[in-house]
This record gives sequence, structure tokens and C-alpha cells, in this order.
Amino acid sequence: MTTTWRLGRRGTFWSASAVLALCLWASGAPSVLYPVYAAEWHLPAVVTTSVFAAYPLALLIVLLLFGGLSDSIGRRRAILLGVALIAIAAAVFAVAPNVGWLYAARVLQGVGTGFALGAASAALVENNTSANPRVASTLTAASTATGLTLALLVSGVLAQYAPLPLFLSFAVLLVLAAVAFVAVWFTPVDTAGLGRPSWRPAALKLPRGILLAFIAATVSVSLAYSVGAIFLSLGAQMARDLTGTTDLLVVGALLGISSIAIGVTALLLRRVPAHISIIVGGIVSLAGLALMAGAAASGSIALFLAWCVVGGVGYSFAFTGGLGLVNRTAPAHHRGATLSMLYLFSYLLQAITAIGAGALATAAGLAPAVDILAPIVGVLAVAAIVFATVHLAAERRERRADAATGLSASVVQTRA
Repeated sequence: MTTTWRLGRRGTFWSASAVLALCLWASGAPSVLYPVYAAEWHLPAVVTTSVFAAYPLALLIVLLLFGGLSDSIGRRRAILLGVALIAIAAAVFAVAPNVGWLYAARVLQGVGTGFALGAASAALVENNTSANPRVASTLTAASTATGLTLALLVSGVLAQYAPLPLFLSFAVLLVLAAVAFVAVWFTPVDTAGLGRPSWRPAALKLPRGILLAFIAATVSVSLAYSVGAIFLSLGAQMARDLTGTTDLLVVGALLGISSIAIGVTALLLRRVPAHISIIVGGIVSLAGLALMAGAAASGSIALFLAWCVVGGVGYSFAFTGGLGLVNRTAPAHHRGATLSMLYLFSYLLQAITAIGAGALATAAGLAPAVDILAPIVGVLAVAAIVFATVHLAAERRERRADAATGLSASVVQTRA
């Protein structure tokens, strides 16, 4: 009888990190190519942004119906299913003859990410070998930023200098998905203790006692995703308009500046408390939105670059803080479902933002669209700051009350 070789906890941790990077690589791979599709097939901005939005909309449906699936069937099975669908989506993108295929590919990407994202995030927390619990949320931000950066750069290089760029960009993604699938295949089977596996849809339920923390975390992650939606759906067109270049490597490199800022910032946030990270993320995001509006109104490439950096830093603080807070407060046996619920609301707002950005840009132009979107997303930033502050104050009051109760009990015992 032979024993199948399996990765240990550390290997499982890093394979989950690779899957998170793959999810964002898949999400970002078409971003540099949208202007190419638009030029070849004569597509208006509202069509390209709705192709982008098909991804989060599909992901929402999966999270709504199967968000807690990995709590039942295990993280490994859910991740394998998700990665397989991402691979199929890459193949559909690679051979797409018209825009209908792009919608189909984005839907497949969204469904695949819906199965993989929450499960991989939970696996990262549960296989964290570090004594610092914030490492999981930090590495989640760093991994996703790395995947997005590489997607933008690789797609830019292939689109500008390689033959068949619309094919090769997704052939690379297909290979990466296959490698990730193999890595996850060799992680331990983790259904033990989870009960009989069930594939039936189950409604997401929020565990008791974490509502305020969940709201603060979800608003913060939604802020990051909404800023990201504007950047990924309209950023390539903004970069082309502001620089006057059609070089897609330059466009990809410009967009990559933001994701580099996200990843570098995330690596510095290991010891920053979640509440502080959310509050700082809200403040910095407000500054980034102001720079975005200024860049669109003035046509200044310097302001655009500043937006890339400041917006990336704000994204990293908001995303890492929100994810760190929900990881800390969610019970382990409901972690997959709780993370899925957080992603559900966050991707819903991302989809609304992307569709709204495209509709406004088509109807009114790029600069007026940004002028309208910036204050709307700014409301999310203010809300994140307020909810994080309120929850932090509530936690401090609870700790003081617990300390006072403990002190009173100690006094009673001493007297007895």
C-alpha cells in the first residue's frame, strides 16, 4: 500500500498564497488589453467596463449560493474547483472571436474566483506558521498585488512586442493555473472534522457578536475594491490619453505602479493594528481620490503617477486592515462563510462602480465621470473611518469592563 505524498502546513500556506495571486492575475490580465479589444471590435467604454463587471457579478452569485462551501467540503476541494474554472476561462479568452466570448470568459473567471478566493484566504489563516496572526492578511494583500502587477506587466509586454498577444497573454495564465492546480492537489485533504461534505447551496450567515466588526471590515475592503474597479476598468484608457502613447508596455507599467505600491505597503503592515490600518486607509484613499480627479481634469501625468502611488498605498491599508479585522473576529468554523460574505458585498460595490464608471465615461467623457465617481467613493472612505473608530472604542470599553470584572472577582477571592 502506497502513501500519497502531501505538502505540510508551510507548503499549504504558500500554495494558498499562490492561488490568491492567480485570482488577481486572472482579474487583471484583460485590463491592459481592453483598448485593443475596443479598437479591433469598435467597442464603446460602457461595453469594456461591463465586460470587466461581469467578473464580480458572477463572483457575487457564487458567493451568495456557495460562500460557505469550503467550510463543508474543505478548503482544498473548493480551491481546486475554482482554479480549474480559472484555467477554462483563460482558454476561452485565448480563442475569443468576439465580445460575447469575453463575457463568457469573465463569468467563468468570476465563478472560479468565487470558489477559490474565500477558501484560499481561510487556508492562509489556518496554515499560518508565524506567531503573528496579521501575517495572513498582510500576505493576502501582497500576494494579490503581486499577481496583479505581473499580469499588467506580462500582458503589456506580450501585447506590445509578441505575436498573437490576445492569445499568448491567456496562454500564460492557463499554464500558471495548471501549476497552481498541481500544487494544491498535493496539499492535505482537510475535510476531517467538517462533517459530511455537502455541495448544496447554503445561505450565508453572519456569526453572532461580530456585526460591527464585520461592517467596519467590509466597508474598508469595499473601499479598496471600488477604487480598484475605477483603476482597472478605466486606468488603461486614462494612461493612454494622458501620455498620448499606444505602447501597451508603457500602459501596463504605469498601471503596475499602483499594484507595486499595494504590495510594498502590505509588507510593512504586519504590526499595524487592523483598526489603525482601516482608518489610515480611509484617509489616504481620500487623498488618492482627489489626485485621481485632479489628473483627469488637468491631464497631468504627474498627478496620475501620484494617484497610482497614493491610491495603491490607501488600497493596501484599507484592504489589509479590513481583512485582518474579520480574520481576527470570525470563529474558525465559520471563517470561510464570513470571508465569503465580506467578499460578496465588496465585489457587489466593485461591480456597481465599474458599470457606473463605464456608463458615465461613455455618456459624459472620462474627466466628468471621474469627477462624479470620486466623491461617491469618498463616502465609503469616510464610512470606513467612522465604523473602525466606533468598533475600536467599543472594544476598548469591553476590555476595560472585563478588566474591572476580573479585578472585582480577584478582590472577592482574596477576602474569602
